Amino acid sequence: MTRHWEDREKLKAGIGGAGLYGHVFWFAGAVFAVLGVVADVTDSPLGLEATSWLLLSVATLLLGTAMLIGWAVGWYLRGSGS
Repeated sequence: MTRHWEDREKLKAGIGGAGLYGHVFWFAGAVFAVLGVVADVTDSPLGLEATSWLLLSVATLLLGTAMLIGWAVGWYLRGSGS
């Protein structure tokens, strides 16, 4: 049984989606960070407390980073001719 990173054809096929989702998660993480800063400066919760916005921002930025790393690996495998 092959693991998901060993199936190179599947990784190569998923390049477009991973890059798009990576950018979407990075943009959402930046928006969440701005909302957290605004909530902290104005000292009023904007739906969530400032700490919750920060934690949500960190989680989405980490998810975006993971997606972009997957995109980079797929891009490398496509170019290497493997």
